[in-house]
Amino acid sequence: MHKRHFLAAAAAAGALPLATTAAAQASAKARPTLLTVGGLIGKGNRGPLDKALDQMMAKHGVAFSKAFTFSAESLQALPAVSIRPTLEYDNKKHKLTGPLLTSVLAAAGVDTNANLPVGLRAVDGYNAKIDLADIKAYRMIVATHLDDQPMALGGLGPQWAVYDADVLPAFRDKPVTDRFALCPWGMYYIDVAAKT
Repeated sequence: MHKRHFLAAAAAAGALPLATTAAAQASAKARPTLLTVGGLIGKGNRGPLDKALDQMMAKHGVAFSKAFTFSAESLQALPAVSIRPTLEYDNKKHKLTGPLLTSVLAAAGVDTNANLPVGLRAVDGYNAKIDLADIKAYRMIVATHLDDQPMALGGLGPQWAVYDADVLPAFRDKPVTDRFALCPWGMYYIDVAAKT
């Protein structure tokens, strides 16, 4: 059996531990995981990192004893917001839509009132470190759609942790190419209380 089908079947059959939240249930219905949150989370809906099967995470030095996973459907089940920043790639405004990053963290059982360090890791290994207080202040989103289209892996997606730099005093007067260092596109893992 193909290993992805095996893991999906195991999750659907209850062989993998699952949380009881709606987001976890949506994620567990044989849907591929697109985003994993580890570190200081709640109960979690998957077990520890498996160095044999979680190859990219292991190569990036990710480690966790439990995690909370999201599928595209479970991310889209969270309330969405839209922003319209000017992007550095074409210097044009684009509509980005997705849940607030704080909503994603709360769904994973993170205490969003604590000012914890957070690592946002992209598929290319880039790891932006930011405090939860700044995530809130910047109203960062986990963008899943660009100009009303799902973002593809190989482009800026499938998720992009991003803020509207055009309206934020900390970024709006900087050159557009210097505004998004804290915003990894292709984000696949969030480490709450990231090691410094």
